[in-house]
Amino acid sequence: MMIFKKSMPRRMFLRGAGASVAVPFLGAMVPALTALSKTAGNRPKRAGFIYHPHGFVMTEEVNWWTPDQTGSDFEFKRIMEPLEPFRNQLTVVSNLMGADGIGQHTGAATAWLTDTYPKKTQGVDVRAGTSIDQVLASKIGQETVFPSMQLAIEDASQIAGTCDAGYSCAYLDTISYASPTDLLPMQVNPRVVFERLFGGTGTADQRLARMQQNRSILDSVLDETRSVSIGLGPRDRSRLEDYLENIREVERRIQMAENRAGELSASAPQSPVGIPDEFEDHVEVMFDLLHVAFQADITRVFTFMMARELSNLTYPHIGVPEPHHSISHHQNSEETMEAKGTVDRYHTELFSRFVARLAATPDGDGSLLDNSLLMYGSGMSDGNLHIKLRVPTAIISGFVDGNRHLQVPDKTVPIGDLHIEIARAMGVELASFGRSTGYTIGFA
Repeated sequence: MMIFKKSMPRRMFLRGAGASVAVPFLGAMVPALTALSKTAGNRPKRAGFIYHPHGFVMTEEVNWWTPDQTGSDFEFKRIMEPLEPFRNQLTVVSNLMGADGIGQHTGAATAWLTDTYPKKTQGVDVRAGTSIDQVLASKIGQETVFPSMQLAIEDASQIAGTCDAGYSCAYLDTISYASPTDLLPMQVNPRVVFERLFGGTGTADQRLARMQQNRSILDSVLDETRSVSIGLGPRDRSRLEDYLENIREVERRIQMAENRAGELSASAPQSPVGIPDEFEDHVEVMFDLLHVAFQADITRVFTFMMARELSNLTYPHIGVPEPHHSISHHQNSEETMEAKGTVDRYHTELFSRFVARLAATPDGDGSLLDNSLLMYGSGMSDGNLHIKLRVPTAIISGFVDGNRHLQVPDKTVPIGDLHIEIARAMGVELASFGRSTGYTIGFA
């Protein structure tokens, strides 16, 4: 038997009219009888940062987030409980310092990934620090189509003026900073994200025609898909089919949102529609887009704001019709804390579904979760008093030891020390970050 070293390109696209679909990693991309073929499980590492506003229910008397026990085999509190299926991949780090005293909400959002206090200004001269996601993107994201992705749920243009006194509203519209003065915009429209991921080669007219005909973006790459599939083994063929089905499902959900809104224009759209009316639909389709972006190695770094600080989103479908920001100021009312705790747990449940998708998706010899690191939390602990000490932080990763609750000395260790260890786990060495002290947390 002869075995040839010829293989599929590791960066391959299926192209058609108005479409360019990246192919996920397949075994056929690894040349036989090479060193790479013996290490096919060594897939790229990926990182994601998911933000929850207004902290959790974490008062001096009532704490529904932080485990009571440190070390391993801790008991999950009610808000964190949806993450219990991933205990062995989960590390909780407690008592980290955020930007306490700096802007009631501005400091929370800004310092979460920068560990830098925002400049107090209401003008355009905003300043904070480069965020850890962008540090990683500059090191590990340059081989991908998008070095990083920044997504959010709330359209800041519709809530302009809702910001902290003395601080620019721009601070609350992002958690990602390419430099201290370069705030990266967060995209809230799933259709825009989808077209950027898979429709980059088409004109606006081609995209409009496809949408009006209710055709899938995958229809235009059918010929190439068939051609590629013929030469694949059963395992690779199954992976490619699952991946394309994921794309088709995301596109279907976006089209359903557009059809409900009835907003398709008769002319080529400059800003395609596609924002779902329902919060859960919106969050899940964004997570689905991030899932396929990881799966096809389109990006290796993302940030996602599930809501912004000072959010007025309501959740009547889970029995909480009051705005999120208002219930965060519960004034220790048992009823209002219950409402806030319900929203907190709900957000965690939505995040856990995304983690489950990564765990179920093959990547090399393991899963996407095996090769990912996800940080979930908030820039403040007790939203009732705007306390930004003891910021709630959970990290789920397949390549870092889990089942741990690491508690650092209170009011001593800034979150920048954790970001240094996160970078180290991702293969990036940093001498310092933000206000880091050099304290060894022991995360990585």
